[in-house]
Amino acid sequence: LLIFINMSLQAIVYTRGSLSLLDQRLLPFESKYIPILTPEDAWNAIKDMVVRGAPAIGVTGALALAVNLVTEKKGGEEFSSIDEAKQHIRQTMDYLVTSRPTAVNLKEACDRIKHLAKVSTSSSASELTATIVSACEAFLQEDIDANKALSAFGADALFAAADERASGAVSTSGESRRRRRVSGAPLRVLTHCNTGSLATAGWGTALGCIRELHRRGLLEHAYCTETRPYNQGARLTAFELVYDNLRPHTLICDSAASALMSKGLVDAVVVGADRVVANGDTANKIGTYSLAIAAKRHGIPFFVAAPTTTLDENLKDGEEIEIEQRPSEEITHFRNSIRVAAEGIEIWNPCFDVTPADLIEGIITEKGMVPVVVDTPQQTKVFEVKKFLDSVGMSHDAAQEKGKDEKEVKVAEAASPTEVVVSA
Repeated sequence: LLIFINMSLQAIVYTRGSLSLLDQRLLPFESKYIPILTPEDAWNAIKDMVVRGAPAIGVTGALALAVNLVTEKKGGEEFSSIDEAKQHIRQTMDYLVTSRPTAVNLKEACDRIKHLAKVSTSSSASELTATIVSACEAFLQEDIDANKALSAFGADALFAAADERASGAVSTSGESRRRRRVSGAPLRVLTHCNTGSLATAGWGTALGCIRELHRRGLLEHAYCTETRPYNQGARLTAFELVYDNLRPHTLICDSAASALMSKGLVDAVVVGADRVVANGDTANKIGTYSLAIAAKRHGIPFFVAAPTTTLDENLKDGEEIEIEQRPSEEITHFRNSIRVAAEGIEIWNPCFDVTPADLIEGIITEKGMVPVVVDTPQQTKVFEVKKFLDSVGMSHDAAQEKGKDEKEVKVAEAASPTEVVVSA
């Protein structure tokens, strides 16, 4: 089987039995691919941010299992029984999920694969292994298709929201200090962290929306933040903007975002997400919450772009999201080598923050916009994530999904045993 991604930047390179990841820690100065031979290799690559971005992490976890089953387990021949194969699949996926707990996509992939193994009616360990491998490989194309559909919805949503403000249909605070955009004009869009081809199987989520605006001739200017302390914006998003010629483009310091907005140079903000919970509260790269507050102050629509695999209806609100803490060296040292902070200073380095739903204009998915209501007693905005997932047949609770068992088996069996071409 061959899976080929026809795109400018390839974060994940996969053929059946072989997986390599672009080491994003070295970008933009060096392009080096690291072979992933075992689940342990994948766990370390995810934990150490060789690969990052919630969608890419989910795809990596699935493909790492596929490689393990094809190579180490010899297509299932090493298992003495179907039960042993199922136990191995379950334990491997549970292990991979521990690499980075905040991003929900990896757990969603884990749950789907384990469920498929559990309900499989395969007559042998080899047959079960073939089914699981095909299902794991399907995650690549699925993510690219989702990103392209999401980007189309996102471009529409950003343009419509900016036009509402330009026409005066929506009142905006701080408007007197902003340069008014003419209705129908191209947009000036700000994004945070990296949500493009490097963070997904291809195309991107929030950056995918910007790509789509550019494709339509509706992008006046793309701004990206440096995204301290790991500098995913400076190292990766800026690299993608230049590499793919999404001009004009400008990199700014995180602390300059409010000033940029106050000058009237931003019409919309769009970011990705690592987890969106039942009420719409969103965990994303640290600094996202600050951008949302600044956007609210300046009357700028703030959007979250995330595939349905990032929506988690099982957590009630943002207080229930586990926030990963990163090593102190990411703050105290430049590129983990040159110390720039005083010895003895205490460090607090959360990788993510949580943006309350009330600050979010809209949540964009490949299935459309998540519906929103106003909580009457609290007078706060609430997104109906569970209702939305149920309506599009994408609830993460497999036990409550009508026909999910049959759907997943069909998806796995539909994958070609010889060749799959993934085109972005």
